[in-house]
Amino acid sequence: MLRRVIIAYGVLCLIVAAILLAAHVTIILVVYLAVNGLLIVGAILFERRGYRSRASRTQGKWQSTGERFVDPTTGQRVDVYYNPETGERDYRESGL
Repeated sequence: MLRRVIIAYGVLCLIVAAILLAAHVTIILVVYLAVNGLLIVGAILFERRGYRSRASRTQGKWQSTGERFVDPTTGQRVDVYYNPETGERDYRESGL
């Protein structure tokens, strides 16, 4: 919900910047609103890429840690695995 509100705010900034540009208002205000809108929308749309696991499941000796939890975003049970060679952790959906 908050994510949608923030995206809507960023889009609103872009729309207002376009309207002010067409009305020949001070360019500093237009640039300020446009940059803020682009940064807000861009950050929200691309921020989820940072949460993906980059662990290579095919390399190393993965061991189960015995940790299990329910992922709040998907509602699925997740098992935690650990690679002692690299120190990486991997979160895999459980088959249960």
